[in-house]
Amino acid sequence: MLTDKEQAVRDLIASKSDALLEDLKRHVAMPTGGGNLEAIERSRDMLTTRLEALGAKTSYTEGEPKPTWLGDSDERPRASVSDRRVDGGPSVLIAGHLDTVHDPKGPFQTLTMNADGKTAIGPGCVDMKGGLVIAVAALEALHEAGIDCSWSFFLNGDEETGTYHSQQALRDACAGHEFGIALEPALAGGELAIERVGSGQFLVEVEGKAAHVGRAFTEGISAVTKLGEVLVEIGKMPEPDRGMVANVGPLVGGQAANAVPDYASGFGNVRFPDRAVADELGAMLDQLQTEGDGLPKVRVHRSFNRPAKPEILETRALAERAREAAESLGQQLPFAKTGGVCDGNIMQDAGLPTIDTLGVRGGGLHTPDEWIDLDSLVERSQLLAVLVMRLCQQ
Repeated sequence: MLTDKEQAVRDLIASKSDALLEDLKRHVAMPTGGGNLEAIERSRDMLTTRLEALGAKTSYTEGEPKPTWLGDSDERPRASVSDRRVDGGPSVLIAGHLDTVHDPKGPFQTLTMNADGKTAIGPGCVDMKGGLVIAVAALEALHEAGIDCSWSFFLNGDEETGTYHSQQALRDACAGHEFGIALEPALAGGELAIERVGSGQFLVEVEGKAAHVGRAFTEGISAVTKLGEVLVEIGKMPEPDRGMVANVGPLVGGQAANAVPDYASGFGNVRFPDRAVADELGAMLDQLQTEGDGLPKVRVHRSFNRPAKPEILETRALAERAREAAESLGQQLPFAKTGGVCDGNIMQDAGLPTIDTLGVRGGGLHTPDEWIDLDSLVERSQLLAVLVMRLCQQ
């Protein structure tokens, strides 16, 4: 059952249904994909201004470099933490990302209502502009209702590309909090993800020796042929029943069919259920490298940047608290596992019990058909508000 104060917060958020939708439209119209720092910072400013109006103080951390083989640049999104603390009681870290995967100059730019009046499509509407919108609204409702809570709101702009620039800032932000909430959208059936695999990237580079195919074929050493042999070995690695996955693509190799290629490469991704399997995969990839200076030369670069997020007792207990809050609101909150990864992986690995799919409901993530269930704007904002209230005042 809801307390009188919780009912007041619930009703307050319900009265702001139209405002939530208008806010979502504003944020969806900001093209924060493709590393568009100008739009990322405009979106951040809109959110932090509202958080600071609630008494939060915002600090910033400049983006750190990522491995050069992954294509680092000088333009690195920074991270911010808006922190509001009150004396006594636990504190909640809420984490959200400002970036999307959508082309900032493409045709997919605005939130468009569907004919059913219940859904809308737009770039990042669920992943995760909707999550950002409902979280700020929830905190504003708590403030307006006179509910004192300790919270911090972490914002980064590189989650979709691996959180390389902001991972340390996120880990640092986890300190001093008892609970973590990441604003990823709900799973396909509205479920809460309580277990996630880990993920990593790798690059196989092969150096050969160029030669003319017709005049000096035997003098050449094909990097493409050697890469093919390496790919066969990588193809033997996956054991899906154990949660061990390795995939390669895209590939690079050769410039002309009548020239022996002296360079070839392949990018890959791995998934793993725990650190032991991650170490096993890493060791197998490392063994593909060749010794000495002889050709063909194989080099492997890897970065297993998303630790696995197995179900642990503390996170299960937090999920149960979220389910209790949902049921008090007349909502359902089933649990599920997923093969996806997010910043919640990092937060839990940093020692903070974290649930990470309390954002809005929808689907079509990362596609031009990304859509949101509009009712979830109010419902998920109410859920966040009641949960944060209960966690901070337990």
